[in-house]
Amino acid sequence: MTVSVHDVTGWSLEAHRAARRDGITVSAVVEATLAALGSLDDPAVVIGGVLGESARAQAAALDAAEVAGPLHGVPFAVKDNIDVAGATTTAGCPSYGYAATADATVVARLRAAGAIPVAKVNLDQFATGLVGTRSPYGTPRNPIDPALVPGGSSSGSAVAVALGLVPFSLGTDTAGSGRVPAAFCGVVGFKPTIGRLPTTGIVPAVRRIDCASVFARSVAEARAVVDAAAGLHRADPWSRPPQTGPGVVRTIGVPSRLASLGLDRRAAEAFAAAVTAAEQAGFALREFDLSPFLDAGRLLYGGPIVAERWASVGTFLASDPPGTDPTVARIISGGMRPSAVDAYRAEYRLAHLRAVTGEVWSDLDAIVLPTTPGPVTVAEVAADPVGVNERLGTFTTFVNLLDLAALAVPSPGAGAPYGIQLVGPAWSDDALADAAAVLLGETPEAPRVRPGEVALAVVGAHLTGMPLNHQLTSRGARLLHTRRTAATYRLFALEGTVPPKPGLARVAEGGAAIEIEVWALGERAFGSFVAEVPAPLGIGSLELDDGTWCKGFVCEPWALAEATDITGFGGWRAYRASVAGGAR
Repeated sequence: MTVSVHDVTGWSLEAHRAARRDGITVSAVVEATLAALGSLDDPAVVIGGVLGESARAQAAALDAAEVAGPLHGVPFAVKDNIDVAGATTTAGCPSYGYAATADATVVARLRAAGAIPVAKVNLDQFATGLVGTRSPYGTPRNPIDPALVPGGSSSGSAVAVALGLVPFSLGTDTAGSGRVPAAFCGVVGFKPTIGRLPTTGIVPAVRRIDCASVFARSVAEARAVVDAAAGLHRADPWSRPPQTGPGVVRTIGVPSRLASLGLDRRAAEAFAAAVTAAEQAGFALREFDLSPFLDAGRLLYGGPIVAERWASVGTFLASDPPGTDPTVARIISGGMRPSAVDAYRAEYRLAHLRAVTGEVWSDLDAIVLPTTPGPVTVAEVAADPVGVNERLGTFTTFVNLLDLAALAVPSPGAGAPYGIQLVGPAWSDDALADAAAVLLGETPEAPRVRPGEVALAVVGAHLTGMPLNHQLTSRGARLLHTRRTAATYRLFALEGTVPPKPGLARVAEGGAAIEIEVWALGERAFGSFVAEVPAPLGIGSLELDDGTWCKGFVCEPWALAEATDITGFGGWRAYRASVAGGAR
């Protein structure tokens, strides 16, 4: 079965799954996608041509495969500072180009999930810029308004998704490059926690805070791509093992005195509408002081940290190669001036600001910010290339410096080119995605165990609101759901335990389904939690009412001889309520 260019334009991940069910081959989809890319009337989006030969070969292999990965046959675009085997990586500078002999790790992982890279796309040269105009290949047209910049540095990545050429694309984010283009092009920009996506095979900008990022047309699709590419990569010294982060966003911080931060009128109106939408969606809102965050952001370009950009590509730029963007060259060359003393002083200042801003997360689960102070035109950037760029980074440059996660989405009620960001502490990625999905009217993904986590069923004093629940929450555990065990257990109130605790025992007959909560803990957190479990309790395996199993509390049989059978209450919470009622 064949499909046309028109058929594949704007397809979602689900549309690709449906095509497979309908008997449409991956090869047919790839041919239509390559045709759509080839007929694009904007030559500044795809640079270096489409990846036709390798895409066709991978499509044929997928058509012959018996097992389908989660992204089976889904085409995607790749920012041209990320390696794709057999393609030239230019980082937006033709004379810098080199033939990549292997995929970047994120590309390799997406291929393993079944996704197919089909094009390398434009960027602000050496990922230095938030405007999308700093490229010898030209400026990709903003799909919302051609007079506006598309945003950078991941300009081509955002435009390709906004035009429906591919369902998702890879970008990078150091100062906001995975978020500003999302706002200006009306798509989702997911900037995960530093180290969640490996950066091996990516031309560095500021290596220790670089992130691969994902553009998609929905939060759910961006999240699916991040999940497919995430995980520790030991060859990458900045890669980190997954950790358990905040489970749910309930309280969102709104910056006080936002009117003094330079938003244009329509951007301020769009942000106010987004805040109202968050309140109507049930989030608790609380004001906080944004100023120390902004102070941290100014260190990225206003201090010696720019020397890291020189460390990355300075040797190449020192030869005055052809095709370099003069603004980019001037910014990176500024990295030669700071001394080691300057660098250490900046680190001391940044450490102080990390401590100050870190206090926010004791009261807030996330903060909401405009992605930019407002859209800007190509003409405005031409007139003031540095000043306009700095303004666009007002709300983005501090995020990686402070080790935060962020998700940029179109502003609810306003749309592009206005956007908002949800920002949270490291490893809050999925909680931010859930909250963003609510704001956009998407159905949030059902809570689930993530890689590096253990599901733990609790039955008594560790339930929500009970005396020992803090032993879970203090370890960053997430409540997945309230369930029941299989109908093969009996519950007992143990004698002499402080605080009062129950014992759960599996029985051959006469059992019942007992109410439990299932929590997710990181593997290290799970280990430390188990170490605190006192006799006669232990951690074993429990069968749930749907036939699945997970780790959970069990009790040694000797302790049940003098315990009170409370199975008839159906759970510890109901039993404790009856005890409290009797006391009154």
